Amino acid sequence: MERQNQAYVYALVAVLFWVTVASAFKITLRYLDFIGLLFYSSATSMVVLFLILLVQNKLTLIKKYSRKEFLSSAALGFLNPFFYYVILFKAYELLLAQEAQPLNQTWAVVLPILSIIILKQRIRFFSIVAILISFIGVLIISTQGDLLGFNFTNPFGVFLALFSALIWALFWIYNIKDERDVVAKLFLNFTFGFIYILIAFTLFSLVLAPGDLRGMKLPAFNGLVGAIYIGLFEMGITFVLWLKALQLSKTTAQVSNFIFLVPFLSLIVIHFSVGENIYPSTIIGLSFIIGGIIIQRYINLNMSKKSKKMAKK
Repeated sequence: MERQNQAYVYALVAVLFWVTVASAFKITLRYLDFIGLLFYSSATSMVVLFLILLVQNKLTLIKKYSRKEFLSSAALGFLNPFFYYVILFKAYELLLAQEAQPLNQTWAVVLPILSIIILKQRIRFFSIVAILISFIGVLIISTQGDLLGFNFTNPFGVFLALFSALIWALFWIYNIKDERDVVAKLFLNFTFGFIYILIAFTLFSLVLAPGDLRGMKLPAFNGLVGAIYIGLFEMGITFVLWLKALQLSKTTAQVSNFIFLVPFLSLIVIHFSVGENIYPSTIIGLSFIIGGIIIQRYINLNMSKKSKKMAKK
């Protein structure tokens, strides 16, 4: 099989797993609270990433990292997996899956805004247009199409879903500057993140719910299977498959466009597995969000091409 065809296979497998995770979140939260889900899924992901490093013979890389790099992993591990998934899973507890999933996708719109603030990048007119288009999509989904009434289905849930997008965008920006091996640094992030998660899990089980030790016991079979599935295919293996697709592809654009299939295919899975009736407002709002992301992506590609041309001159 040609390298490019292999890239397409890896990308499609990654996408097929990713389209199931929103449903997996919602179903597993029927058996676990959001902290319990994070505890078991992150533990699974940490083990999987360790095994991948072992197979790739990359564990020795970690020994070479400096104290500064370990501190960087400790900070990034607080952002992701700890803070990001605490907020995201709580959003899924409060919202319909068809609402939480598209709202979380707005991280790609938040990213250029943060790049302006943190990286001091210039904003262009069409970037503002792209952000506004996606913002309209957010309002359509959040109000279930009742824009004039401006009644949010769950204001706090909407806030958390959008806040999770902000956290992910922050993580992405600071992660770009980190040039270490991707799997090795992700394993360290999850190792430090698991320490924070363990503390939160213990406090939530013993302090916030005194006398109720259910959180400290092994969860119901369905909850545990769901958490392991999320740890494998949201946080662990799928990320490596996607990286492999990017490495094999002639250009990142040839496989990265597959990512736009995820939110739409997710709605189909949500309908049949979770049992949610998909609102027309969800489809329309999601189309606005993705439309804004595509415009922003097109702008970034054009800017990248111009920069390369200037560099050649």
